[in-house]
Amino acid sequence: MVAAALKPLLMPVLVAQAVALRRRAVTLPEAAGERTGRLGAGPPLRLLIVGDSSAAGVGVATQEQAFVGWLTRALAQRLPRRIDWTLHARSGSSTAVALQRLRESPPQPHELAVVVLGVNDVIEQVRPRRAVAQRAELADWLRREAGVRHVVFTPLPPMHQFPLLPQPLRWVAGAEARAHNQALARWAATRPDVHHVPIDVRLEPGNMAADGFHPGEPVYRACGEAVAAYVAEHLA
Repeated sequence: MVAAALKPLLMPVLVAQAVALRRRAVTLPEAAGERTGRLGAGPPLRLLIVGDSSAAGVGVATQEQAFVGWLTRALAQRLPRRIDWTLHARSGSSTAVALQRLRESPPQPHELAVVVLGVNDVIEQVRPRRAVAQRAELADWLRREAGVRHVVFTPLPPMHQFPLLPQPLRWVAGAEARAHNQALARWAATRPDVHHVPIDVRLEPGNMAADGFHPGEPVYRACGEAVAAYVAEHLA
């Protein structure tokens, strides 16, 4: 509430900081490696990962070091099932853009979807209520068109801890990310087929990528293992 009230007063500074960041930002590639795979043994669990640059592994060299690598390995260790996974992610994707790309290139049927989105909604100034509506549209599409039974949403990261962002831009972005997370959690609690996984991870220069914006491998590991633990406990 305080950040929302002060934002209009801070707008000239915020705009100047955002423009300066875009000029000097380091552009990192998406992680190399396969976008589909299979590991483990037993009845298949068909897993679809949908998302933005963090889902695509920006900040590490390979998909094995990225979120999808840690998630699928942890699932294979926790579940007596074969994990058949597909990654459908691209840098810069907002929730609306991710849904549009899914519609343009529909995936094969999957049982479970894990969605890693939200930072670009904050960057593009999508209000929390609108972002939740777009996530509902995404979840409904995955249920209807991809046969998904459960849609798991990861939380937005604590953007107030992003090393790249100067103050007061960092403070405002962090407040907006928290508002998005709160709205997402409230909405997910109303649906048995949608889940919001709380993840407690502190972002510091030592566990972030070189650009100070994307996760490093320690963060990808913490997030992948947290989602796997949630799936194994609540959805398996």
